[in-house]
Amino acid sequence: MTMESLEQIKTRVEAAVPGAKIDIIPNPGPAQQSSLLIDNEHAAAVAKFLRDDSALRLDFCSNATGVDWLDRTVKKTVKVKKIVDGEEKEIDETTEEFFPGYLEAVYHLYSMTHKHGPVIIRMRTADRAENARLPSLTPVYRSAEFQEREIFDLYGVRFDGHPDLRRILMWDEFVDYPMRKDYREPDDYEYEPTPHDDVLEKAKMHYSARPQLDGAENITAQS
Repeated sequence: MTMESLEQIKTRVEAAVPGAKIDIIPNPGPAQQSSLLIDNEHAAAVAKFLRDDSALRLDFCSNATGVDWLDRTVKKTVKVKKIVDGEEKEIDETTEEFFPGYLEAVYHLYSMTHKHGPVIIRMRTADRAENARLPSLTPVYRSAEFQEREIFDLYGVRFDGHPDLRRILMWDEFVDYPMRKDYREPDDYEYEPTPHDDVLEKAKMHYSARPQLDGAENITAQS
């Protein structure tokens, strides 16, 4: 069964889910896999349509991942007409446009029923701080549960409606989100539960100046 184009899917989703706003995001990379940006308010309803529609039956979420977009300023050069020395001339003018940063969750959907896919959908947070929130798609795709937890853990996106949102890779006391582009690795690992190898060597730099006994010396001292 041939799958519909993204344009066709977009049109049918918007007709089936009143108020839903869908944008097609092109992918300039080698894969050329464009995606559907869905608005957060209608995300669950859109996902249910993609899962349950008889022609699509996108019933399996194979993976969900996070993307971090930092604040950025884009320069554009445009040609404008201006009066120069009494004459109208076409000159290049450079403008700058600022885009505030945000985080994304990206889901790859397949149909086990019709053996087609993927259809890639994505959602965006309002910012990278207190409004870094998205609706959870776990109630629609159970396989998204651990993967949304991973996005929460590593990127800091809070998924509203997730049944068990807590860290999955880092320990509870860990501060910050290691997959964010502006994350800076600390050199003080004293509070890592089990520092080892190069991490342990960095941690030792912050220990007290008193002599430290390694495992072998401890055993010798106790015997």
